[in-house]
Amino acid sequence: MLNTERPHPLHAELDLYNTQQLLSALVEDHHHAVEAVRRALPALEQAVEAAWPRLRDGGRLLYVGAGSSGRLAVLDSVELPPTFSWPPERACAVLAGGPGAMFQAVEGAEDQPSRGSADIAALQPGPADVVLALAASGSTPYVLGALQQARQAGALSIGFANNPDAPVLRGADIAVLLDTGPEVISGSTRLKAGTAQKIALNSFSSAVMVRLGKVYGNLMVDLKASNTKLLQRTLALTLRASGASEAQALQALEACGFRVKTAIVMLRLGCSASQAELRLQACQGQVRLALAHDGAAPS
Repeated sequence: MLNTERPHPLHAELDLYNTQQLLSALVEDHHHAVEAVRRALPALEQAVEAAWPRLRDGGRLLYVGAGSSGRLAVLDSVELPPTFSWPPERACAVLAGGPGAMFQAVEGAEDQPSRGSADIAALQPGPADVVLALAASGSTPYVLGALQQARQAGALSIGFANNPDAPVLRGADIAVLLDTGPEVISGSTRLKAGTAQKIALNSFSSAVMVRLGKVYGNLMVDLKASNTKLLQRTLALTLRASGASEAQALQALEACGFRVKTAIVMLRLGCSASQAELRLQACQGQVRLALAHDGAAPS
């Protein structure tokens, strides 16, 4: 029996717990999710190091999953554009059952490897792309079909599963085992197995974005200012990173279309928006390198 399907040895009488005991059991069990991801750090490091150069050179992040795992994959993909200005066409997720399965379970969709293969093939993966294949069981046919197709196309494949020696792990170039063990509610992998997947995905994609220059210090300087809250955040980030006055920061942001990285370089070096953009382009968007690049703003 898979670890994720085994009955939890400590909670055989869960239905007899009072509410306090029940909530405590559920919450405390999520500590094991953190430990599982911590044990997977070497594999996650390998995944980040293999992935970010491909993405730097124009590759895409392609996610595939079913059920809870698939919804977590979709969530990670859709959060990258507003958080890091990552192009949405370079963060694509396919979910067993199609987009509607995000909101309503499509039973049986995960049992079709040919559908997974076709869905990934429709994205035309190539050697520059990175495919993230998620399955708590590690044996979901839809995910395995997609994984096989991705590897045939030469894409880098990273498998995430919550059971040791799972087919998704064996079939991927890099295997990320998140061995969370049995769930408090037997087999309900939306619990700590899902938590571990969320932590692992979040950590992987965030680390990749840092390596790609989307962060300066620990400031999220490549966000899209798409609403009032984010407009305010761009100002706060620019103030913190540049040391300029609020009036100076706002003037710089307005001059560069509220691009925080550009505004920081403008204010720190006293150059125009176009000069700052040229400098950032020469340094592949890395603010720290742009500030030091050849000692003067390009003409």
